[in-house]
Formats: sequence, C-alpha cells, structure tokens
Amino acid sequence: MSAHPPVVIPQPTQIAHRPGAFTLRASTSLRISPGAEPAAALLRTLAGPSSGPAFPASPDGPFVLALDPRLTGLGAEGYGLTVAPDAVLLRAGGVTGLLRGIQTLRQLLPARALSGRPSPGAAWQLPCVEITDVPRHPWRGFMLDVARHFQPVSLLRRYVDLLALHKLNVFQLHLTDDQGWRMPIAAYPRLTEVGGRRAESMVGPAGSTVFDGAPHEGAYTREELTGLVAYAAARGVTMVPGIEMPGHARAAVAAHPELGAVPGRRVGVWTEWGVCDTVLGVHEPVFDFCRTVLDEVIDVFPSPHIHLGGDECPTKQWAASPVARARAAAEGLAGPEALHGWFLRRVGAHVLERGRTPVAWAETGEGLPPEFTVMTWREPEHTRIALKRGHAVISAHHRAAYLDYAQTDSPTEPPAQPGGVVDLRAVHEHTVPESDDTAGELVGLHAALWTEFVSAPEHLDHLAFPRLCAFADRAWSGAASWPHFHDRLTAHAPRLTALGVRHGPLHPHLPAPHSSGKEQS
Repeated sequence: MSAHPPVVIPQPTQIAHRPGAFTLRASTSLRISPGAEPAAALLRTLAGPSSGPAFPASPDGPFVLALDPRLTGLGAEGYGLTVAPDAVLLRAGGVTGLLRGIQTLRQLLPARALSGRPSPGAAWQLPCVEITDVPRHPWRGFMLDVARHFQPVSLLRRYVDLLALHKLNVFQLHLTDDQGWRMPIAAYPRLTEVGGRRAESMVGPAGSTVFDGAPHEGAYTREELTGLVAYAAARGVTMVPGIEMPGHARAAVAAHPELGAVPGRRVGVWTEWGVCDTVLGVHEPVFDFCRTVLDEVIDVFPSPHIHLGGDECPTKQWAASPVARARAAAEGLAGPEALHGWFLRRVGAHVLERGRTPVAWAETGEGLPPEFTVMTWREPEHTRIALKRGHAVISAHHRAAYLDYAQTDSPTEPPAQPGGVVDLRAVHEHTVPESDDTAGELVGLHAALWTEFVSAPEHLDHLAFPRLCAFADRAWSGAASWPHFHDRLTAHAPRLTALGVRHGPLHPHLPAPHSSGKEQS
C-alpha cells in the first residue's frame, strides 16, 4: 500500500486502501451493464488518460460499470467501488450513484489527469481501494448570483464540473434581482432588453455614494440555458432557477412599470446594493405576469424545485397604495404587510399545479404554507422552528455558508461582503439543528455566493474555493474532524491547481497563494 494513500473530498462513508494499482489506459475496455451508458459517457469525457479516450465497450472488459436496482441500501446516490490490480468494479442502484463514483475515480487519478491537457499514450495508476459511499443529505447545493454580476455560460459549465467533482448536486442560479434580469421570457422581451442592463454599479457596500460609471449588462438565451441544464444533468447536477418575487423586483418593474406597486411609475434598473423598496403590485395583471414567467421557467428547468426568492420584501409601497390596501381588505388580511405571504401562496400554488415544489428564502417559514420548502439563512434556530412547523427545510446559514464574506481578515483579501469573516474552519465545522420530534424534514445544506463585490472569474474562484470543498465535506460526510479534513484538503489542492482554480487560502489565517458579511439579498 502507498505510504501516502490518496484522499477523497468529500470523505467517503467507508474507504479501505489496498496494495497495488490498476493501470488505466485509453485502450482499457468497459463492461457496461444495461442502463449504465450515461456513466460510461461521463467517464469517457472526464476521466480518460488522454484528451480523447476511447474506453471501448467489451463484454469481458476489466472496468465494470454495474447498475443493479437491487442495491437499495445505497440509495439514489450511493455507490460501491473496488479497484484491484486487474479490475475495477463500480456499482450502484441508480445511474446517479455511478456518476458519483466516477467523480471519486477522477480524484484517485494523479492530479495532472484532471488538467484536460492531452496526454497521448499515458497510463494512469488507479490505487487499489474498496469504497462504500452514501451521502448524508440529499440536497447539497450552491447558489451563484448572476443577477448582480452576469457570468457567461462557459463559466457556469465550469462550475458545474467543479460542483460535480465535489459531489454537490444542486446548482441554483439567482437569475433576477433589482440589479438585473438574466432569463429571457418570450412574452416579455423587455425583461432582458431593459431589465438586463443597468447604467452603473455602486462601489462599496450598501449606502455608498460612489459609483463606477460603467454600464453592466447580460442575459442568457433559452438555448444556452437548456444546454446548461442538459450539461449539468449528464454530471448528476440539477440546475435550480431562482426568480425573485414579490420583492427584489426592480429590474422587472423597470422593464414593465405597469407591474409595480405604483403602476406606471417609471424607475431604472437599480444601481445600488442592499434592499430596494420597489416591489411588484398585487393587482391581477401581476399574477398573469408571474404565471407566464414561471411557466417558461418550468419549461426550461426540469428541476423538481423552483425558487421564488420571497425574502426581504419591504411593504412600504403596499401600505401607501389604495389598490394594495383594498386588496388586503378584500382578502381578509390584517393589513398590507400580510400581502407578502398571500402573494407567495398564490404564486406557489401555481408552481404546485405544474407539479413542482416552490422554495423560498425565509427566516422561520412563518406565513408560508407547508407545501413550500423553506431555505433558512439567518439563525440556526430558525431551521429548527421551520422544521417544527412541518416544512421541508434547506439550511443556508449565512455565517457558515455565505461565501461572499471574506475568508480571512488579511488586508490582501479581495473585496468581500462587510460584516465579518467566514473562514474555512467555520464552513467545515458548522452544524445544522436537527430534531427527531419535528414534523418537517431537513433536506440538506446550501451555500451561496452573492456578487455585489464579485465580477471576475478569478475573484469567484477565490471566494468559492477551498470553502466549497469544506462545505461539500460537511454536506456529504457530516462528521469528519477539522484536522482530518484539513490534511485531506492539503493533498487535494493540486487537483484544484490542475483545474485552474485560483483558490483562496488553505489555512484560515494565511493569505492565499494567488492573492496580491453579506446578509440575504
């Protein structure tokens, strides 16, 4: 057995290192069981020893991809992997489990095999191991805010690959906000034509009086988004769309003033950070708009979950609106403030009618019907409260999973959300309240990277990694100790380098090798 056995992040449930290695070549043949073809396709794409590996299929190939529905103990994503000197056996009860196992195989290869550079004739050594691996949580997600700073599809595909490597299985795109609308809606072209552009951007945190004077714009095509969804699905990653309502809606109102709480009042796409007072109105055409938008979103994104935003919705405009006050009275609500929950219930009902589950940011789930999945973010106790209310809950605690906070207090850190440091250890060691006496279910964990202060890809990398490695370890494995994780991360770092990730510091109190607190919004 090697003196330094290879490490895997996230930590497998069970792993035993054995003597010897399997030699993987482009000519290595695959024995593919019926239904396992998608896993073979991914293996050929990602794990070959050259830029165009053949991995031909053969009924007696030494590399076996076995799909066996009788392996119910492995669940939807678990897998078993045995690497012997003369054979490899990867088996799972479902295709997704095989996809997870292939990512483990990628990590067992030498780091240079991940670089994507051609290596004609190379023979990679796969160390002999026995692994049984099942995730702790079914939802292990990451959200990227492309509304405030647009990112091209090429970057999103790259992040799909990085998430998949670390067995993160949900990639949420925050597609709309006050500062930009990025998804095309055929019936409302002005959403991207007008709402996808802003005149400039604030420099510094909310409340700053400094602006950069540089226009910012961007929007995806439907074809780009459907292609991204397919690309992610082939890697076992579900793309979840985020469409903000009824607050964080100024870009939509800028494009269509008739949708605002003050119908006809013209505003521009917001150039500031923070929470904007502009909200959608509560007159019936607004709900026609929401249904049309959500129908197209649902057509493009087959995700079981549709994120409706929902948090940080000022009610000042509703309180001042005779129309909103009359609507609250007609619905028997206590006042305009109660229109927030009423609004979400209406749009959530449409999502449910389309066979999907609505998700909303919420502190405790108060005011949301039990059919909503609640994404808690402010305090750990809120997760427990939402569980007691009977919700399915996803924890996104901002002091452990918001990756736009600085990683260290070093002056060399790039711009980040003010409000403190969320270091690598805080991400890895955070715990999620669970209780056996609750009616709800803890679905999983979610990390988020808001982009008020982030536009360049290298800045995204610096904030996301290696903290996403720590997050993935916690979400998949649960209880690995900090020293054990940190030792594995040090060995894992060359893989990030091979993939071109300009990551932040590996040690919480030291600057990153490449270097020269957002509240929910």
